[in-house]
Amino acid sequence: MQSFSTSSYLSFFFLFTTLSFVKTVLTQDGFCSAPLRIGADSNSQPLYWKVTNPTLSPSHLQDLPGFTRSVYKKDHAFITPESQVFSPLPDWTNTLGAYLITPAIGSHFVMYLAKMQENSKSGLPPSDVERFIFVVQGSAVLINISGNVHKLKVDSYAYLPPNLDHTVETDAAATLIVFERRYSGLENHVTEQIVGSTDKQTLLETPGEIFELRKLLPTSLAYDFNIHS
Repeated sequence: MQSFSTSSYLSFFFLFTTLSFVKTVLTQDGFCSAPLRIGADSNSQPLYWKVTNPTLSPSHLQDLPGFTRSVYKKDHAFITPESQVFSPLPDWTNTLGAYLITPAIGSHFVMYLAKMQENSKSGLPPSDVERFIFVVQGSAVLINISGNVHKLKVDSYAYLPPNLDHTVETDAAATLIVFERRYSGLENHVTEQIVGSTDKQTLLETPGEIFELRKLLPTSLAYDFNIHS
């Protein structure tokens, strides 16, 4: 199994570790002592609401032009919600996207948020590109070329092998994290479509840490990367 470059792996691992950390602290007051932008009780919010909403800005800075908590370094980037710029995604229907990681910053994969609206439909990735999707808000339906249908709810994910004809559709608003990478395979090793949910995966040991960690993809040679959540 191949591994990401330092820049690519740290960026991708950091985002999904952040998702796990968000799940851990949902019952707490927040990430810092500064007042939250929205005064609602965290327990009443959707699971990943802090991932897609700029709620952590100190109240006295929330309307300050140019204020952001985003960080861009040579070995990682963290693009917070107030810095995300959404525009229509090519070949997708009724969907806006915000790119978080691209080859322009040195990675060999693409990661973006896809905000799907009512009656939305995904496009296909480029030829020989594998795709991984993770639902952070709402729900979506995955349909592949064989006609198999899977409903993906929050915390569900799907791995789509390269050149697999498929669509992701919604009849209401949903937000996905989408990861795409040109597949680097080995002879006689073939990947398959995988659909799962993080709570069904085995917990890995993380001594001394406050977050939970799981591998979402098999560790066999056919899969040239893995996802930790």
